[in-house]
Amino acid sequence: MRETIIVDTDPGQDDAVALLLAFASRDQLDVKAITTVAGNVPVAQTTANALRIRDLGERADIPVYRGAEGPLVFPLETAEFVCGPDGLAGAGLPAPASEAAPGHAVQAIIDICRAAPDGGITLCPLGPLTNPALAFRLAPDILPKVKRIVVMGGAIGLGNITPAAEFNTYVDPHAAAVVFGCGRPIVMFGLGVTLQAIASHAQIARIGTLGTRTGAAMHGMLNRPRPGGLGSDGHPMHDPCVIAFLLWPELFDGRDCFVTVETGDNPLRGRTTIDWNGRLKQVPNAHVVSAVKAHELFERLIERLATLP
Repeated sequence: MRETIIVDTDPGQDDAVALLLAFASRDQLDVKAITTVAGNVPVAQTTANALRIRDLGERADIPVYRGAEGPLVFPLETAEFVCGPDGLAGAGLPAPASEAAPGHAVQAIIDICRAAPDGGITLCPLGPLTNPALAFRLAPDILPKVKRIVVMGGAIGLGNITPAAEFNTYVDPHAAAVVFGCGRPIVMFGLGVTLQAIASHAQIARIGTLGTRTGAAMHGMLNRPRPGGLGSDGHPMHDPCVIAFLLWPELFDGRDCFVTVETGDNPLRGRTTIDWNGRLKQVPNAHVVSAVKAHELFERLIERLATLP
């Protein structure tokens, strides 16, 4: 039976790969909508990027909804220094051939959840958590409809935007706090695991030989020079871990933990404190993934992506 998902995203190169993997897995995943949020780049650009990726994957059947313009409290901070001026540097994709669906992403999340049976929707947030947080605050009645939230964000240890914080939770820590406090099952993919999910140079080269438009775009995005600072040899695939977990959970390991998010405007802003050893004696609110079989993950990912145009 297929899992029904909403992908909330701020594309971003690795967001693009996550979306393409979902597109290539229609036997297992029913993508009800793509909702966009400001994050890697402003929301007008993330929406255009989602449409460009949808065009690439030839999935015009999936609506794209434009979402939140910025975080709940703090001013928006973006990451063009990582992902390029348009967020998809290296992809070589044309302008979108279509437009976003009418209506706001938050309302789309609410409407899709309300129309679903209890436990019928899996949310897959790949960027700042502004849209799901707003949806939960505006319509708490949708919470029973959410089967689980599989989220890329946070870190057990070092951050990648500050010493303490991962980018998505840093950009909108208040939204992250709302989501982690929502009471629904959460699977958390923080930097501790996503920085293990590194596509090797040999695997990236293989993507370039697929002979498809998708392979060429992916190779361009993954083979471009990246800003240093995290010591990785290859290209870490943060967001595709979320979709891969839905497809191949046996490739991942972790444990249930209590997670809190620092919302103060201080050097710890956006830090996720993960009670790995249960010191606080609190009920766990997330399954924190800590390990991935990276080589096998990318072998399977390349095999799937080879089926796209």
